[in-house]
Amino acid sequence: MSAHLAQIERVNPKVNAIVTMLDGDELLEQASASDDVLVNEGPDAVGPLHGLPVGIKDLQPTAGIRTTYGSRIFRDFVPNEDSLTVQRYKDAGAIVIGKTNTPEFGAGSQTFNEVFGTTLNPYDLSKTCGGSSGGASVALACGMMPIAQGSDFGGSLRNPAAWLNVVGMRNSIGTVPVHPAP
Repeated sequence: MSAHLAQIERVNPKVNAIVTMLDGDELLEQASASDDVLVNEGPDAVGPLHGLPVGIKDLQPTAGIRTTYGSRIFRDFVPNEDSLTVQRYKDAGAIVIGKTNTPEFGAGSQTFNEVFGTTLNPYDLSKTCGGSSGGASVALACGMMPIAQGSDFGGSLRNPAAWLNVVGMRNSIGTVPVHPAP
């Protein structure tokens, strides 16, 4: 966790990939607690993402963490509960470290909005990083985190991933539910 936090501090001001960041000391405490569980209970007691930092695209509700959807309308919105997607990351042991930038409501192939501004391509700051999961892809490309959550309907994961030399995996429709079944 320390290495990721140091990289975020060093690189994120230049590229603007992570737009809402959790407190570093609290993240270090969570990472230490994750290490303790692994040491004391063994690998069979932990999930497949145990202790890994993850960034969540700013379209997914996160309990207690600002979720703007890239829109001024939701600039100060803090949800009371996690989306199913976020909850599953946590259930798998991931540590949510913050939110990644997206165009307003995820609509667009460039990652910018009026709340946080533009996310830049780390290979050439004068070029786009694509979108709408540009914040997630840039964070990965810059080594700010090992995994990042994104979403894709028309290339929103795949395009920025391709432009930034990272993997953007779009699952088949229906394999990951958006809401729990009634």
